[in-house]
Amino acid sequence: MDKTKDLEKLKKNTKEAEDSFDFSFNLDEMTAAGLQFGHKTSKVHPKMQQYISGARNAIHIVDVEKSAQKLKEALIFIKQVVSDGKTILFIGTKIQVKALVKEIAMECGFPYVNERWLGGTFTNFEIIKKRVAYFNDLIDKKQKGELEKYTKKERLQIDRKLEDLEKKFGGIKVMDKLPNIIFVLDIKKDLIAVKEAKAKGIKVVGISDTNTNPELLDYAIPANDDAVSSAKYILEKVKEVVLANKSKI
Repeated sequence: MDKTKDLEKLKKNTKEAEDSFDFSFNLDEMTAAGLQFGHKTSKVHPKMQQYISGARNAIHIVDVEKSAQKLKEALIFIKQVVSDGKTILFIGTKIQVKALVKEIAMECGFPYVNERWLGGTFTNFEIIKKRVAYFNDLIDKKQKGELEKYTKKERLQIDRKLEDLEKKFGGIKVMDKLPNIIFVLDIKKDLIAVKEAKAKGIKVVGISDTNTNPELLDYAIPANDDAVSSAKYILEKVKEVVLANKSKI
């Protein structure tokens, strides 16, 4: 009986999410952004075959209609969790998307990782929290001028340490607990993050290109994970949903 009630509640929440936000997508815009371009046909992951419509010049082409459907499902889920006041951690460490990930995450008011994923960020979170606390303490001391008592050489060493800590923890320095969701732009490059999230029961949403396994994700969006234009199109849609619903919390 309880399972029936839970299912009815989920259907109701999904219907409300669809009614309160425009989840329709222009397929021409998606194509212009390059979402359809996959990897070489020789590198296909068998689980991605269901999302492929054909090939062009030995490159697999993703069915953008299926991309749109899966993007819609992911956004409805994101809308629900954001409306509940939960947190998304954006992860994108490829050189071409680093700046974009930081920009979108900051506009959404959520943490991010756009440098190398530090193993244990989730599975050894208490240790990470101590390092972040140390980093924040150094920032606070510098802002208050408390580092002026050190020699010029010592201050230079501290500044270098701050630069290193900024790279490692800058995007998560306000994350005092594990996120509820991670959004991953490249599940192959940041596979460790995906595995750690799974181990801690964190939901995983992200882009699944033709050379990756979509079953690693709770909500997989079949699309190009290499082109900045593709990542930007998807992240902008995520941002729209987040900002429209964070304001209602």
